[in-house]
Amino acid sequence: MTRTRPVPAAAERAAAGPVARDVGRRSVPDRRRFDHQAAVGWIFVAPFGILLVAFLLLPMGYALKLSLYRSTLVEGEVFAWFDNYRQAFGDPEFRSGAVRVLVFGLVQTPLMIGLALVLALLVDGVGSRLARTLRLAAFVPYAVPVVIGTLMWGFLFSENTGPFRFTGIDFLAGDTVLVSLGNVVTWQWAGYNMIVLYAALQGVPREIYESARIDGAGAVQIAFRIKTPMISAALVLCTVFTIVGTLQFFTEPLILQPLNPGAITNSYTPNVYAYQQAFSYQQYNYSAAISFLLGAAVFVASYTFLVVTRKRSSLR
Repeated sequence: MTRTRPVPAAAERAAAGPVARDVGRRSVPDRRRFDHQAAVGWIFVAPFGILLVAFLLLPMGYALKLSLYRSTLVEGEVFAWFDNYRQAFGDPEFRSGAVRVLVFGLVQTPLMIGLALVLALLVDGVGSRLARTLRLAAFVPYAVPVVIGTLMWGFLFSENTGPFRFTGIDFLAGDTVLVSLGNVVTWQWAGYNMIVLYAALQGVPREIYESARIDGAGAVQIAFRIKTPMISAALVLCTVFTIVGTLQFFTEPLILQPLNPGAITNSYTPNVYAYQQAFSYQQYNYSAAISFLLGAAVFVASYTFLVVTRKRSSLR
């Protein structure tokens, strides 16, 4: 029985030809090139990471620490575990503001998305020149800062100087102020959602519409049975953004509060209540706990909506 000698690695590469030798020589440079590209990528990501840590993660960590402490006159800051959270759950003012925002969101979200969808479908169905004009007209309110837009609507709603005073309706009264706030929010954000949905409609192949017309489908059937299902992902995205913004309802009631403090109270929404607790009553620990509860509610609501929509799309 003959015993074969092991062939050296250099001999194997020589037998394999010039291709194998080139691969062996290129392995180290390729790895160095990959490490260089990864380093360049981290350099580009670093500014965002620094800002994220400095202005989001660190403040959130500090706010979480504040929420677990309680300020006392005798002992100063003492560790209170979850006492601030228990106080918030038992606070009737916090609960009333949370219920008000929940009702507002249940009505506002479908109205906002429905209006944006109808506007997007209308703009998508007209000529290109008219579509540009309509897009600009719908997007202008979003370009106006929220504070300025709310002040403008406050002037329009004023009983003394507003042009609506001749209707005899007090738009900032206790029973109508929530509807007026919803009008402000819709005016501000419907155009933004419309632009997102319109951009999604531009990505739908036009051949699908032609096939539907050949099969006898009308404009309304094409709009709601073909176009709308084709942009379901954009609809989900806009709905999630609307849910998040609605639960964080803050700027509009705070700006309009001086016009009718009796209707828009310091606990009108959880965000307004947290703001007042921190900057009017110096209850920073309690305000931090309210903020974290609101953040948890936003996360749960958004995640629940995504799970429900995902299950429905999988069933289809």
